[in-house]
Amino acid sequence: MDITTAEQAALKLTVVVASNREGRFAPVVAGWFLSRAREHAGLDIEVLDLAEAELPTTISHRPSPAVAAQLSVITPKLAAADAFVVVTPEYNHSFPASLKNLIDWHYTQWQAKPVGFVSYGGISGGLRAVEQLRQVYAEMHAVTVRDTVSFHNAHGLFDEDGAHREPSQADAAVKKMLDQVAWWAHALRDAKKARPYAG
Repeated sequence: MDITTAEQAALKLTVVVASNREGRFAPVVAGWFLSRAREHAGLDIEVLDLAEAELPTTISHRPSPAVAAQLSVITPKLAAADAFVVVTPEYNHSFPASLKNLIDWHYTQWQAKPVGFVSYGGISGGLRAVEQLRQVYAEMHAVTVRDTVSFHNAHGLFDEDGAHREPSQADAAVKKMLDQVAWWAHALRDAKKARPYAG
């Protein structure tokens, strides 16, 4: 069976690192995930780290020059993506304000694209944040995939070099989640070429 050019084209995956908290654990989890994601065939990966973004919580259709400059870097990464993976902690039973702010500054950039999740936290492993994000992304017309990668009591799972101490289950979870993200990304990209999304 011949593979079409569209099927051969790498999927553009934007990985959103959601935490911007001082002393955050996000670089450890994100670094580990990215090392696995880069082994997954057919992905062209871009990273959007919200610790490097300075979007105000006052959303405007006429942003200041400084905010417009920030958006000129951030928005194209979202617009060009075929899919997203969000790496998020759980703060107070929810997800970081920095992530909600990013979502709210954009709209069409999320539409008809799949979103996967890598979450971390204490006993819940960030899953309460993920469940809330599913509702938010549904409002953005995005498709969240079922399977997640979740780290319970995350600080104890990684060594001082950022390596997972017992990676076999986590590695399998990454593959399963990315396989689902890639399936939806191909399906939705092909569908949008045949017919514009009715957002």
